[in-house]
Amino acid sequence: MNNDNNGELVFCPLGGVGEIGMNFALYGFGPEESREWIVVDCGVSFAGPEMPGVDLVLPDIRFIEEKRRSLKGIVITHAHEDHYGALLDLWPRLKVPVYATAFTAGLLAAKREGEPNAPEIPVTPFKAGDRFRLGAFEIEAINVTHSIPEPVALAIRTPVGTVLHTGDWKIDATPVLGAPTDEARLRAIGEEGVLAMVADSTNAMREGVSPSEREVSASLAKIIAEAPGRVAVTTFSSNVGRIRAVAEAARDADRQVLLMGRSMRRVVDVADELGYLESLPPFLSEQDFGYIPREKAVIILTGSQGEPRAALARLSRDEHPAVSLSKGDMVIFSSRSIPGNEKLIIEIKNALIDRGITVLEDGEALVHVSGHPRRNEMRQMYEWVKPQVAVPAHGEAAHLVAHAKLAREAGVPRVVAARNGALVRLHPGPAEVVDEVPVGRLYKDGRLIGTAEETGILERRRLSFVGHVAVHVELTAKLALRDNPEIVSLGLPQEDEEGEDMEDILVDAAADAVESIPPKRRGDVETVREAVRRAVRFAASDAWGKKPIVTVFVSKA
Repeated sequence: MNNDNNGELVFCPLGGVGEIGMNFALYGFGPEESREWIVVDCGVSFAGPEMPGVDLVLPDIRFIEEKRRSLKGIVITHAHEDHYGALLDLWPRLKVPVYATAFTAGLLAAKREGEPNAPEIPVTPFKAGDRFRLGAFEIEAINVTHSIPEPVALAIRTPVGTVLHTGDWKIDATPVLGAPTDEARLRAIGEEGVLAMVADSTNAMREGVSPSEREVSASLAKIIAEAPGRVAVTTFSSNVGRIRAVAEAARDADRQVLLMGRSMRRVVDVADELGYLESLPPFLSEQDFGYIPREKAVIILTGSQGEPRAALARLSRDEHPAVSLSKGDMVIFSSRSIPGNEKLIIEIKNALIDRGITVLEDGEALVHVSGHPRRNEMRQMYEWVKPQVAVPAHGEAAHLVAHAKLAREAGVPRVVAARNGALVRLHPGPAEVVDEVPVGRLYKDGRLIGTAEETGILERRRLSFVGHVAVHVELTAKLALRDNPEIVSLGLPQEDEEGEDMEDILVDAAADAVESIPPKRRGDVETVREAVRRAVRFAASDAWGKKPIVTVFVSKA
């Protein structure tokens, strides 16, 4: 490690630290006025019910947008949506080279084909073991194990020291796809000297060691072989190892595999092209369903997070035009629920159970295992790498605090508690948060991307709670009401508790408001508009207990 005090090395997360998802990390080297930057990962998060209509949540990257002339590139650790899913939307704001593995590049290209007007992003492929330079940074990709092909940790070397950015990882001696986490290389880097480790905190609250993916494969094989009817397995479409394990189990049980869901087919096409699904029988399509005997069918499908339009949700409602499940069939949830999706998932499980379909999930049998390290694996990583500084990342507050405590117990001399927007100085001097940068969220809403205010999400959320009333007031040339005000209400109850029509109540309130204004003042349209708006809101509140959004239009003859 070079202790050149002329260089300053900083870490700054714009997403993924203090939350699960939306990972976007910055590393900067050099004096503040001429600092070079790289981005590690460019991910999305998914909108909850508090953001009606929103398609995706993206990190607000204005801080690095303003410095993009000093940005040397974007490096992607793996192809999960929370690590690469924002590239198509945010890359046009940065327009720098992107570095990714072949699998990530293949998925990005496939995703681009499905999105009209998506940009062509120049991607430089790399593989584990490769080294490449971006300005003052030399990047080495290190093989790790995770629930997707080709995940890597990054050794980021600078003139003042090395940072290990773990990405998502676990220690699995027997993965279904790829090689185990490269212990030898991580130990060697640790011996060279590591200034800081920015590390995954997802399972920092879980003791022990995560089971191997191979154990899950054996468990699924037994369940599929013994099932009397159809077996549907829902999992993350990116978990190619799990898809392969289910396909192998089906083959060994003399069953055929049908794929459902666009994202599932997209991932399988890319994985097949790269050789990850060799020696498996061909997957069947939804149109083949009617030709598969019930006891010979295995379905791998999307929808493990309760998405209402995904394949599993449609099957649970018996609304799919080509595929159906019957009493006695089984659905295996080979996945974990992402926080916030629990209610949707429970609704689907209940719909299946109501129809006599068996639901099997993690906890009842070994049908899923996390791709993130538990506490013993984290301790092992700290023993290998021996960093001088630990920066817990990739987790909510509880995960980060638990990780920080573990790092201290593991003997790390300094632990820095960071959150999104924190500028962490790693060198020179003791590592610490030295500044805060602008940070926030952008929302993809149809074809548009913007803040909550710009996209109208805040107003839309209010509408979802209190509804909307539109009022039209028409005045004569002498500024009297020509007729009763016209009202259109959306999202309001039809009657009050005494059975009086709600719109009649609001019409009366609007008319009274106009007539309470002295005739000479009715010529001021804004005065009339505001008086009617306030009166209608008050009347609704009095009759209903809630104040709707009210829009008033005033016209004069």
